[in-house]
Amino acid sequence: MSNSLRAVFLDHASLDLGDLDMQPLHQAFAELTLHAHTRPDQVAERLQGAQVAISNKVPLDAATFAACPELKLVLVAATGTNNIDLKAASAHGVTVCNCQGYGTPSVAQHTLMLLLALATRLPDYQRDIAAGRWQQASQFCLLDHPIVELEGKTLGMLGHGELGGAVARLAEAFGMRVLLGQLPGRPARADRLPLHELLPQVDALTLHCPLNEQTRNMIGAQELALMKPRAFLINTARGGLIDEQALADTLRRGHLGGAATDVLLQEPPKDGNPLLAADIPRLIITPHSAWGSQEARQRIVGQMVENAAGFFAGAPLRVVG
Repeated sequence: MSNSLRAVFLDHASLDLGDLDMQPLHQAFAELTLHAHTRPDQVAERLQGAQVAISNKVPLDAATFAACPELKLVLVAATGTNNIDLKAASAHGVTVCNCQGYGTPSVAQHTLMLLLALATRLPDYQRDIAAGRWQQASQFCLLDHPIVELEGKTLGMLGHGELGGAVARLAEAFGMRVLLGQLPGRPARADRLPLHELLPQVDALTLHCPLNEQTRNMIGAQELALMKPRAFLINTARGGLIDEQALADTLRRGHLGGAATDVLLQEPPKDGNPLLAADIPRLIITPHSAWGSQEARQRIVGQMVENAAGFFAGAPLRVVG
């Protein structure tokens, strides 16, 4: 069956930077067409005659499935499926498979990198050197920004799945104590602390949970006020988990020791964002790059090949919907 199917990758440039081995994906189909990017108005036309659609972030809506009756399989080159109308796919008999756990090592190390950068005031010292302050110092070292040791500190965690567990192990290797928080909308557990009990205890808080109606803006002005004045906040999950205006205001008041985020509510932030203002101190922003190591992206290719092979064998893997 695999030798007879035509596949179209709608946005392969979002995955492959020219550093991936795409040959296994080519070999999985009779024909594989790669498009670097695809606009919404191009989707239906490009999928005509294809049985397999591959998408990282290109939306596949009900109109697309109605216009492309030959589609049998959607391979999502990511974990999130919010860009796929799963109900419409099911109604048209289309199987949707995603990728899972591919970025755990990459995101976990990025999370610790952000925490270490905040604790050591790395951006501040880099700016000082660029401004010539070390060169003009009166002694051999420059220690204008207080450095914090992670050993003995408490890390609060919201979300303790595969990724959260990996971050917890790395934090514990630095001598940190890990406390788990209760996510809104989830059943209470004895090993999870309610937010109002967790936040005052932690020296750093890291988020590893999905964005839904229960977790949207779960870290707002009230929650930030509960945190210690020198605590750190790290988000490598989803932008909507934090009230971005409240975080900007809190950092301007100097209440937190610092914050770092790899995600924003709108990505890319073409329409601006409260956290992009130039006057916000002790804030690190990275461009949703935590997942993007070469190794993680190659694992996505491998999982898509596995998903295709499972579908061809009548035993689909990682099915969503």
